[in-house]
Amino acid sequence: MRPLLLLKDIYKDFENNGQILRVLRGISLRVLPSESIAITGSSGVGKSTLLNIMGSLEPPSQGEVFLDDRNVYELDEANINKIRNRDIGFVFQFHHLLFEFNALENAMVPALISGYSMRESAEMASDILSQMGLQDRLAHRVGELSGGEQQRVAIGRALIMGPKLLLADEPTGNLDKTTGEGITKLLLDLNKRKGLALVIATHNLELAHQMATQLLLVDGRFV
Repeated sequence: MRPLLLLKDIYKDFENNGQILRVLRGISLRVLPSESIAITGSSGVGKSTLLNIMGSLEPPSQGEVFLDDRNVYELDEANINKIRNRDIGFVFQFHHLLFEFNALENAMVPALISGYSMRESAEMASDILSQMGLQDRLAHRVGELSGGEQQRVAIGRALIMGPKLLLADEPTGNLDKTTGEGITKLLLDLNKRKGLALVIATHNLELAHQMATQLLLVDGRFV
């Protein structure tokens, strides 16, 4: 099967006080459509950096990233932004919702950026948030939502454009055990029901073991 996402020999360096810190060392990875992958490893090992590179948020120092056979970092900024908006969804430990907006307005943002009208964006956001079980919370501002509801809004926002790939960085890390289990169940259901490729970076081994593939990142390499 042709991979949806392909990483080839990825290196990532950062400069720190005049010294070069190498975080990733020759990472290669194939992500197939509908696959679920967990990336685990200790704090600071480079999990978030790797997800950012996979999601076109941060270029590698060396190596190539292909999404649907397109060499992502050879594209111009406009096309990279289009890929980021339409083909990839992001979910983070801290949901990064806009507190002055309600749930519906937060989920509408990617559709508005993509050029949909207010009415179209609202309809799309209402539909996806209803699938998240939030049909009765659309008009509630972020501060009026529980932690689990806030994360569901963030997941809805990530999915509104119908991406092929969902990247989740510690999606349950800021939640209590019961709420985190609910978010895990939701992500796995989306993976199976929508055929969404799912890559999660997590410290949570219980969460990681529910993915089809588990990869351990040590010293910048998978072991």
